[in-house]
Amino acid sequence: MICRPALSRGSQLALRRQGAAKLAQRGFAAVASPKASYEPTTIAGVKVASRDDNGPTTRLAVVAKAGTRYEPLPGLTVGLEEYAFKSTQKRSALRITREAELLGGQLNAYHTREALVIQANFLREDLPYFAELLAEVVSQTRYTTHEYHEEVEHVIHAKQAKLDAAAVALDAAHAVAFHTGLGEPVYPTPSTPISSYLNENSVATFAEVAYTKANIAVVADGASETGLAKWIEPFFKSVPAQSESSSLSTSASKYYGGEQRIARTSGNSLVIAFPGAALGANQPEIAVLVGLLGGESTIKWSPGFSLLSTATAAAPGATAKATNLAYSDAGLLAIQISGAAAAVRKAAEKSVKALQAVADGGVSKENLVKAIAKAKFNLLSGSEVSGTGLVHAGANMIHGGKPLQVAETVKALEGVNADKLKAAAKTLLEGKASVAAVGDLHVLPFAEDIGLKV
Repeated sequence: MICRPALSRGSQLALRRQGAAKLAQRGFAAVASPKASYEPTTIAGVKVASRDDNGPTTRLAVVAKAGTRYEPLPGLTVGLEEYAFKSTQKRSALRITREAELLGGQLNAYHTREALVIQANFLREDLPYFAELLAEVVSQTRYTTHEYHEEVEHVIHAKQAKLDAAAVALDAAHAVAFHTGLGEPVYPTPSTPISSYLNENSVATFAEVAYTKANIAVVADGASETGLAKWIEPFFKSVPAQSESSSLSTSASKYYGGEQRIARTSGNSLVIAFPGAALGANQPEIAVLVGLLGGESTIKWSPGFSLLSTATAAAPGATAKATNLAYSDAGLLAIQISGAAAAVRKAAEKSVKALQAVADGGVSKENLVKAIAKAKFNLLSGSEVSGTGLVHAGANMIHGGKPLQVAETVKALEGVNADKLKAAAKTLLEGKASVAAVGDLHVLPFAEDIGLKV
């Protein structure tokens, strides 16, 4: 066999072309593979979604309808999050930590505006232990006074202190867009008087309402449905079917739009938001528009093709990105710009002009192809790299929907054309925007200054 270094450059290129030709003949079956989508079922009254690639590791999560949208009092969601993996009726927090480390597992808890996620990542053969542990967290956590004052309260204050201008601006944009519900901040600011509402007793009461079979879904990536059924049925049987005392507030979201300005001495951020696509909504043009707007280059040493990267190139010191924030009954397409105040202002002006150019039909065929490819990559890589697919699958199920069907969604993205993008951008600009400015308000623009209606 001839070693590759002995070949000339031309011969190496020829071998690469042969390999590429063979790959093209095989085709790309991964997109249509059923393993890309989570399969829903119900086990012992618990909503379950799973997919299995027969890999060596598993991600298992309980997704609860306990995000900030559903908290009756400020701070309850973060309090419930911080109590995860503390002492239960069976184990102390120290024992949980030691056992998880002995098995090489990873434990995590986090929340979104709609969901609280309690997650464990571990070796595949340890499914029984971690399934039992997550069930314990949901049904047998001891909301002790000493853990609240010694651990939970201090962690919450530390995280509040780390909130930057970008986080505050995104929360403000949600507030003017939706007012209550989705408009609640994802994390309470230091000025929020959470001490008036938050303690171990109020968290325990919220847990009784949120941790019921009606309000949770178990999602597994890397476990078979048969394996899950074997362990979920005995371990989750102690989870109540529903709360006997009260229920969650589930009023429908309504989009308002508007403007909010917050003075801040450290950092500058501007969020320009419009109604976006909800979870499960048939609006592929929104995902492609996000891919076209982009902002963050994926190619080293290159600003990228996206419209926002072009906008920030003309405003050194500013960064921008576009995201569709999808929720169960609403969505928010947000353009987030951060940096020096003057650079943020200039980037905002350029960003709106770029969106207006799309509304006027100024999308080249090449950029459309790139945007569709970017949207497909964002979709397919989301669950593999960032785990967003796992959260979205659970969020869909606790709100009465079904997990995203990847093959169908990819096909819909491929059907987006320039006319659909033009119509989507035009609709956004003709409606009311939600604009939030945080930082040096003497420099940061008003919505009217950059041509937006609020």
